[in-house]
Amino acid sequence: MAKVITFVNQKGGVGKTTSTINIARYLADSEKRVLLVDLDPQANASSGIGVDPRGLEKTLYHALLLGERLENVVLATPIQNQHLLPSSQDLAGAEVEMMNLEGREFLLSKLIARLRPYYDYILIDSPPSLGLLTVNGLTASDEVIIPVQTEYYALEGLSQLLSTIELVRERLRPELKIMGALLTLFDRRNRLARQVVQEVTDHFPGPVFKSVIPRSIRLAEAPSYGKSILDFDGFSKGARSYKAVVREMLERDRDISQGV
Repeated sequence: MAKVITFVNQKGGVGKTTSTINIARYLADSEKRVLLVDLDPQANASSGIGVDPRGLEKTLYHALLLGERLENVVLATPIQNQHLLPSSQDLAGAEVEMMNLEGREFLLSKLIARLRPYYDYILIDSPPSLGLLTVNGLTASDEVIIPVQTEYYALEGLSQLLSTIELVRERLRPELKIMGALLTLFDRRNRLARQVVQEVTDHFPGPVFKSVIPRSIRLAEAPSYGKSILDFDGFSKGARSYKAVVREMLERDRDISQGV
């Protein structure tokens, strides 16, 4: 049964989609069966791996709200071991449509439950908000990764996000855990960035990944070519950093399975 992980931060531009795409790719490269779920109406995770959402007849919206069969929505990708549940702009109005539905917080969870047996990891790229779509991502998940940008306002809004996660735990998904904060867009030459890393490491109420993702032109360029950083420039600093993050994840899961 798959472990389901949602990537969430209500702030945009923190490297959330970049992290989801590249961690999914390195898990697939580690011979794990991976499903990437694009829960963001902007569909950046879909386009970032080379799928044009404008050319799709069926997307997550159709499965979530119109009852479309999942086999008509989930796409194979050119990457071995990796599939995509794509998004589109249709999802932008989903929260309004969901508002009056019974069990509206669990719509995605029901879909994911049907997909769990076929994958080792299901990664969800949430929209940059704390709305109903993001809550659906949280209730569908086992763990949360929070990308945190290493800049001055890094911790701004983090308390609100943590409160939302705690509320979901209390009312909807008691088993939900924080896998860790992932520090992104790090510039080693910037003293403030180094201070932010220390501050998050010291004060974040949960684990923090040891691997830090650098600010990188190659990482920024890769999605415009519809590629992960592994496929775009596998020897870059960004590629090595995401590979290290996945190594941490797999080691942690291995230790848990062995009762360490």
